[in-house]
Amino acid sequence: MFVFKFLNDQLLKMQWLYDLVRSLVENVFNLDMTTRLGGSIHFFIYDIIKIFILLSVLIFAISYIQSYFPPERSRRILGRFGGVSGNVLGALLGTITPFCSCSSIPLFIGFTSAGLPIGVTFSFLLSSPLVDLASLILLASIFNWKIAIVYVVVGVVLAVIGGTVISRMKLEDYVEPFVFSNQIDGLEEQTMTAKDRLEFSNDQVKDIVKRVWMYIILGVAIGAAIHNWIPENIIAALLGQDKWYSVLL
Repeated sequence: MFVFKFLNDQLLKMQWLYDLVRSLVENVFNLDMTTRLGGSIHFFIYDIIKIFILLSVLIFAISYIQSYFPPERSRRILGRFGGVSGNVLGALLGTITPFCSCSSIPLFIGFTSAGLPIGVTFSFLLSSPLVDLASLILLASIFNWKIAIVYVVVGVVLAVIGGTVISRMKLEDYVEPFVFSNQIDGLEEQTMTAKDRLEFSNDQVKDIVKRVWMYIILGVAIGAAIHNWIPENIIAALLGQDKWYSVLL
């Protein structure tokens, strides 16, 4: 238990980074952490560094795992199962093969044209962008493991239910005929060397970080501006559990 707590605090919550930034704020900037300004500056620096470290490491790890599960291999695995068991496997496989939502349409066409049931395909496509290793670890680092695990379980259950419902509704007649008759390009499985996988993972990190860095900084800056400046009772009054619109906000 001690080892788990140590790893959780030092690797996920990065207590070492928290202490390092605190030392920077107090000893270099000569600001008191208990003041609004000191707390906000610490919040901004700590969260920016923490998020970029976690994001880079997780994207690299997930991309490396994903390199072993190209769409064609995923299709072959899912093709062995049907019914609810196929939906469950599709949802679980989607959690370890995190294809982004922008690839949903070509994957749907490719999987369906290859003969996979629509329900199984949808379970895979629902869980893939919704639940992944990055979500699990980020939620665990920000909140705790219970919330992270509940999120994953709920995501997988929703994917299974969604795929099962779609399967029971027999929606094949509403799919355009060309989907069943044409194979989509790009589903051929390619052999990658260890070097190729490392280069692929590194490229994924650069590409994604390049696209989201501005939004991360903006989001953390807003959080830092709110941190210690807006009283907690005001936030609770606006976003309390008794407010129906709190989830939407």
